[in-house]
Amino acid sequence: MSEARQSLLPRAPRLRPGAFWRNPWLWVALAALGLMAWQWLETRAKLMQTQQELARRLSESDRVVNESRALVSKAMEQTAELQRKFGAIEARLAEFQDQADALRALQQEAAVSRDDALLAEVEQALNNAVQQLQLSGNVQAAILALEAADARLGRVDRPQFLPLRRTLARDLERLRATPFVDVPGMNLRLENVIVGLDTLPLALELKTPSPARQEPAPQTLEASWWRTLLQESWAELKGLVRIQRFDRREVVLLSPEQSLILRENIKLRLLNARLALLTRDQWLFRSELKAAHAWLERYFQVEEKSVQAALAALKQLAATDIVVELPSLNDSLAALQNLKNRREKR
Repeated sequence: MSEARQSLLPRAPRLRPGAFWRNPWLWVALAALGLMAWQWLETRAKLMQTQQELARRLSESDRVVNESRALVSKAMEQTAELQRKFGAIEARLAEFQDQADALRALQQEAAVSRDDALLAEVEQALNNAVQQLQLSGNVQAAILALEAADARLGRVDRPQFLPLRRTLARDLERLRATPFVDVPGMNLRLENVIVGLDTLPLALELKTPSPARQEPAPQTLEASWWRTLLQESWAELKGLVRIQRFDRREVVLLSPEQSLILRENIKLRLLNARLALLTRDQWLFRSELKAAHAWLERYFQVEEKSVQAALAALKQLAATDIVVELPSLNDSLAALQNLKNRREKR
């Protein structure tokens, strides 16, 4: 009876050997899984490489900040030293001014002759010219002082004043042949570079991106687990990685705080150069301009016209000689003193 029932039931089909591996859908599923695994591994490797590069650049930025702080401290020390020198120069100017006031008071109090008064005016003009050459190197002011002294002697037209006038003429020729240093113009060019420094574009500035709000994807019953994993990986990658192309090598990544410190350091360099220009310190003037030029060339976009103009101005200023050999007025002073001695012997 049981055998009869078994004969009546349908028999399950028997699979032939190897039919399971011949199923094409099985190979399609295996290929898709392999492709997904390869893409996931490649994405994770790129992400780890990008994180390492970002950490390296951040450490380099910290090093630049430390160097900038050291440079700021050194610049402050140099500024203090220059201020001390300026104080000494102002003291000397005050001393010369007191001497000039005392000389004028003596001239007013003493009853001197016309020729003595004339020689006193010439001596005062010569002293003013010497002071202009020694303190500020102002050749034009010294020329004007000597021309005024010569004109004053020319109005009197005395034969005994001819040797002194010949000596004044020789000193005037030497002063006119002295190279002219346009200190006010150079100071103005430095001021323009300092004022426009805040608008110069940096080569690269690190800005913290605001996290974008991601709307949750609607979950359906038909969404597979691999699609969900791929979407989460892509969202994580977009939030952590920023890709940007650079045309320059070894561009330093700076945060807004670091860029502000960099601009202030360059301003300090240029201010030191202005002080060196006024004190005629050639070495300090060129070293500060070269340092500022190097920083602009390294940290700013040299392709921009404004940066190129600033670099050209600094290069031209650094190539200018601000210290020239000024002629002395010892011959004119000696001739004046000889004339006064002869008048005293009479």
